[in-house]
Amino acid sequence: MRLAAASFQKAVMAIRPAANSFNLAACSSCSFSRQTASISAFGRSSTQARHASTSSKTKTMSREAYSITSRWFVPPRTRQTTEFVEVPIREGSDPTLNTYTVNFGPQHPAAHGVLRLLLELRGETIIRADPHVGLLHRGTEKLIEYKTYLQALPYFDRLDYVSMMCNEQAYSLAVEKLLNIHVPPRAKYIRTLFGEITRILNHIMAVATHALDVGALTPFLWLFEEREKLMEFYERVSGARMHAAYIRPGGVSLDLPIGLMEDIHKWALQYSSRIDELEEALSNSRIWKNRLREVGVVTAQEALGFSFSGVMLRGSGIEWDLRKEQPYDAYDEVDFDIAVGTNGDCYDRYLCRVEEMRQSLRIIDQCIKQMPAGPVKVDDNKIVPPSRASMKESMEALIHHFKLYSEGYSVPAGETYTVIEAPKGEFGVFLVSDGTSRPYRCHIRAPGFPHLAAVDFMSKGHLLADAVTIIGTCDIVFGEVDR
Repeated sequence: MRLAAASFQKAVMAIRPAANSFNLAACSSCSFSRQTASISAFGRSSTQARHASTSSKTKTMSREAYSITSRWFVPPRTRQTTEFVEVPIREGSDPTLNTYTVNFGPQHPAAHGVLRLLLELRGETIIRADPHVGLLHRGTEKLIEYKTYLQALPYFDRLDYVSMMCNEQAYSLAVEKLLNIHVPPRAKYIRTLFGEITRILNHIMAVATHALDVGALTPFLWLFEEREKLMEFYERVSGARMHAAYIRPGGVSLDLPIGLMEDIHKWALQYSSRIDELEEALSNSRIWKNRLREVGVVTAQEALGFSFSGVMLRGSGIEWDLRKEQPYDAYDEVDFDIAVGTNGDCYDRYLCRVEEMRQSLRIIDQCIKQMPAGPVKVDDNKIVPPSRASMKESMEALIHHFKLYSEGYSVPAGETYTVIEAPKGEFGVFLVSDGTSRPYRCHIRAPGFPHLAAVDFMSKGHLLADAVTIIGTCDIVFGEVDR
């Protein structure tokens, strides 16, 4: 190879004086000879061409600039660097149109947070949708490693900030599994009650904003009035409307205030009629059906391949709900049905969310009627704080309170992966303990991440206006996706 490169360099040095004697700008035959030389250069081995071009790169750069004439052509591609996927062209579109790129978000009102999509379009048909994540990354999993098990709880409220208590529920169940403790029955029912209230909170946001993105404003105004009532229940039980930190390892922070269950029951009785009004406005709307049907279709096999869960999985016809398959808290003591779609499109997923709100009302009614009496925390002051009254009488209780909030409690070494059926899908917490008072590792399985990964697949071949419909049906919140 070295001898070949040296001989080629000698040949170039021999030709150079002759080339300098010509007027390159005026001689047309020179441009033709250079074109012929370039073709012969591409016919050599890649190693020879690379050595030759490297040795004379700086000296021949100005000469190659003169070789670009009317007869110059782009050399053929010698390496396949990109695998192109043929996208079916919709009927009526022009296949001769060139593709162009459009930035969707992160400031777009339908981006649901900080979503940025790079859309490659042919006309108005989507060829590729490339989601860019990380704009809301805060390093939550690493921050948890520097906090005690109790101090790490509020970070979970900031993940899916539409389904706050469900995030707390998953983390609390993981810590309790490592501690090998069982919460009292009343605490289980309270967790189940507010888990379903949180599910309705999430589905109201998902359906209302989805309708708003498509162009229906009225359901958004109707449903947010009901959502405000649920936020008041949050505030009455925890003192906070969003970041509640109510469900904690060992139970819940406080018992239900007097009169709250009666108010929740009254609200649940009237909310079923609000769902009927919603379906009158949307489910039977010709425009709503045309915008959602046969858009974003995902078959059952494809849904499993993308690791879908929750409504995205059940909308494709797979009956899988962790509340039934792996019951936690009081879900094995209540009765409800699983909503399953048939077509796997945006319209079926919308119907599944509406039916899940009706089933959540059934669970809320059963939790209120079957609510047992008793404590709401485990009887261990090393895990849960003692009462204020006991701290005024007992020095031991005061010491427990101080140690709990300053040093925390040590969790036996081990690891667990705990999952719950969150409103968006399977929310999992992989928790590793090294025997200290701080987690060694905490990995969070966000259900929205695989759903976002499938946006490219669901969008191909659809129109630009359908991208908003597909993003809305995925119900993505970037607090949990970016973490």
